[in-house]
Amino acid sequence: MVKKISDDNQKKVLLTAAGLRKLQDELEHLRTTGRREVSLRLKEAISYGDLSENAEYDEAKNQQAFLEQRIMAVDEQVKNAEVIEENADGTIQIGSKVMLERVGSDEKHEYTIVGSTEADPISHKISNESPVGAAILGKAKGDEVVVSAPGGDFSYKISKVV
Repeated sequence: MVKKISDDNQKKVLLTAAGLRKLQDELEHLRTTGRREVSLRLKEAISYGDLSENAEYDEAKNQQAFLEQRIMAVDEQVKNAEVIEENADGTIQIGSKVMLERVGSDEKHEYTIVGSTEADPISHKISNESPVGAAILGKAKGDEVVVSAPGGDFSYKISKVV
């Protein structure tokens, strides 16, 4: 089930509750600590005098622009967030943790399905838009799926859904 945070007509951002909290925390940090640090760097750079040939000032201004751009991007994501709530019927959805066993092999993979904003393959968090994520959405424990990936087609059995 999806809980909508925003009524805007912008592209929705699918997130787990933890993912939304992480974005909100980042936004708060950027708006407070980030802005304060950039302000201090600017103040220090200005104290060096002549701004026309002041590399520290130029760098601080670039950092400020990057910070403000990131604040706007994260703010948009938070405004357009749709939180994925727990699914009681046992089918795979965003937020589900799954164990996949490759058919004909001892190879096993455990993934958490997340929205594209939270995807982090190194942490085994894959996007619902990835080949594996798209193939297993809506499936349940015991189902077999074929994943079409750039490296070819792979068959997996879903052995666990949490």
